[in-house]
Amino acid sequence: MLNCRGHVVDCRPGREIGAHVMGILNVTPDSFSDGGAYTSQSAALRRVGEMLGEGAGLIDIGGESSRPRGTVYGRGASAVPIDEELRRILPVVEAVRATYPSALLSVDTWKPDVADAVLAAGAHVINDVTGLRYTSETASVAARYGAPLILMHSLGKPGDMPQKHAYADVVREVVESLSASVARAVDAGVRHVVIDPGFGFGKSAQENLLLIREVERLLEIGRPVTIGVSRKSTIGTFLGTADAPAPVGDRLFGSLGAAAVGVFGGASIVRTHDVRPTVEMLRLLGAAANVRSSVDG
Repeated sequence: MLNCRGHVVDCRPGREIGAHVMGILNVTPDSFSDGGAYTSQSAALRRVGEMLGEGAGLIDIGGESSRPRGTVYGRGASAVPIDEELRRILPVVEAVRATYPSALLSVDTWKPDVADAVLAAGAHVINDVTGLRYTSETASVAARYGAPLILMHSLGKPGDMPQKHAYADVVREVVESLSASVARAVDAGVRHVVIDPGFGFGKSAQENLLLIREVERLLEIGRPVTIGVSRKSTIGTFLGTADAPAPVGDRLFGSLGAAAVGVFGGASIVRTHDVRPTVEMLRLLGAAANVRSSVDG
């Protein structure tokens, strides 16, 4: 049961709805899928309203792209100074809180100063794509506000995250890394922590699918699991080829399939660009998993 600053989110696997949907709102010019689409406050508010209407339980706002470097994305995303990240995010958080006061807001940042500002403005959750590898101060900030942390497995720093890495056992190494991240958060006083295996960050296409298939092993850490598979390059690779991946706009059905595998494994939050299709897929999954025959009563 995830306490988001007074708002309780049931993250137990196997619930009737299947999983919660976290809608992505990138207020960035350079995100791989929707960069530049929601940089104005009016566009951002409109998109938040759409996602809430489509069934999103949480909205994740990001002001710094974490697009990794490599053959797919080239040089990767550029690092963003703190003042620029705040300029992008803070007015949106304030506007969403004023317009949709019941909306649960997560902010995608690893920087303690940004986390402090957005939590003071009313955000509920901090989503750290570095898993506290660079600073535990973000966890101290979250603890001070009583906010949960989402901790993702990745390598490198935003602006220099590699797309691939050599693993001996990717699942074991991700579990070990996330366990260490959780320990850092708990030591800083954070009570509610969610883990994310970092689909697409420092893993090959095969390793990404293995992680999705093995979500049940991640649950051994004892924390809810978030998965973010939406429109990722691995989806494009398997719908096309490594040399000619399916375009970003043609990856919906593959993204839904990967999300379904993760939810069947026990993931309880799905982070996605495509809210309505994901909500509808999860409702059917939940209904199928919980249906009782007339013989069973």
